[in-house]
Amino acid sequence: MRQLVLSAVLSASIAIPALAETCPPAPDHAARLGELIDQIQQADTEMAAREISNQMWELWADAPDEAAQAVLDRGMSRRSAWDLLGALQDFDRLIAYCPNYAEGYNQRAFVNFLRQDFKAALTDLDRAIELSPNHIAAISGRALTLMGLHRIDEAREELARALALNPWLPERHLAAEGGPLAPVGQDL
Repeated sequence: MRQLVLSAVLSASIAIPALAETCPPAPDHAARLGELIDQIQQADTEMAAREISNQMWELWADAPDEAAQAVLDRGMSRRSAWDLLGALQDFDRLIAYCPNYAEGYNQRAFVNFLRQDFKAALTDLDRAIELSPNHIAAISGRALTLMGLHRIDEAREELARALALNPWLPERHLAAEGGPLAPVGQDL
C-alpha cells in the first residue's frame, strides 16, 4: 500500500512541474510513419498489419518529454480502467502543457467518445489531424464520431480515408457490403 501511495505522489509530482515549464516540440516521426503506412498497405496478413500498427502507436504515443509522457501514460491507464473523469483531467493537463502534441487531443477525444460527448470528441480529433495529418487512429476515430453524430455520409468519407492509409483497420467491417458505412448502394 505504501508503494502505491508513493507511486501516486511521484507521478503527480512529475506532472505538476511540467505545467510550469514549456513543452518541447513533439518528436517528428513523419518519415517513419510514412514508411509504416507503406508497409501496412503491402501487408499480406492481419497479423503482419497488427505488428506494423503497434509500431505506429509507439510513434504516436511518444510524448515530447518525460513529464508529458508520464501524464499521457497515466491518462491512458485511467481510461483503460474506465476512470474517464480522471483520464479527462490528465489529457486536459497534457494539452495545456503540450498544445501542439496530437496524441493529447486524440486521447481526450477517445475519452469523450466513450462518454458519448461526440461534439467534444470531434473538435479534438480535428485538432489531432491538423497536427498529424496521417494519424490513422484519429481519422478512423473521426469516422466513428461522425457516425455517433448520425452524419453518415461524412463518416463514410472519413473511414474511406482511413482505410486508404491502413486497409487492415478493425473498423473496416463497417465499410463492408451491408455495413453501416458501406459505399452508397452497398449499405443496408
